[in-house]
Amino acid sequence: MGLLREETFLCLDLETTGLDPKNDQIIEVALAIFTFDQILTSFQSLVDPKCVIPEESIHIHGIDQTMVEDKPTIGSILPEVLDLMDHYTIVGHGIDFDITALHAAAEREHTPLPNPKPKKIDTLRMARIYGESPVNSLEKLREHFQIAFEGAHRAMNDVLVNIEVFKCLAKDYTTVKELEKILSKPIRMQKMPLGKHKGRKFSEVPLEYLKWAVKKNFDNDLLFSIRSELKLRRSRQSFEQSSNPFSDL
Repeated sequence: MGLLREETFLCLDLETTGLDPKNDQIIEVALAIFTFDQILTSFQSLVDPKCVIPEESIHIHGIDQTMVEDKPTIGSILPEVLDLMDHYTIVGHGIDFDITALHAAAEREHTPLPNPKPKKIDTLRMARIYGESPVNSLEKLREHFQIAFEGAHRAMNDVLVNIEVFKCLAKDYTTVKELEKILSKPIRMQKMPLGKHKGRKFSEVPLEYLKWAVKKNFDNDLLFSIRSELKLRRSRQSFEQSSNPFSDL
């Protein structure tokens, strides 16, 4: 047991009214229970958020107010979704966002959490370890691995692509435990993934920008990468000073 290719997983993706998983509302849920050989079952539903969907969000996922009218509320879907999350290892791209959004919805709906810390595998972090795709967005990874296009940015389309991306990224791993152990540690990223220096190697990012960025609320991998680069520069500076006989003059 524990071999990746013998395990059954749950791939999950949400669409929401915004980018704040704790306060924005879920408007679509899609999931698929799968093995490396097949998709066993899947579920997809639009969700009535009981609030106005911002225009900027509509431009991203194409879900407008008319599409969610008379759809189920998140409270009617949550118990089954949370139960599945308790029974399978969850696969997702930036999966912490989706888990946080579901847990926040459960708190608002007074729905019990079977497991506050479900088992998870984040394909975004796997892609950072892999390091051979120029960009680690799900769409760019789809292109990189030449996976069939499933359609516009909607939850089930992303789930189907995510499953195939996961299979590609997992090819060098044998067991779930091996992958979990690697993902339990911060990942040293090769390039700055965001901001005005996006795409540049950390060694090329100006020092003042790194000092600013290390104080921001970024994810653990990015903060670890920034701190590692700052530490490397301090060590290099100390070495240069100690090897320079005129440094104290």
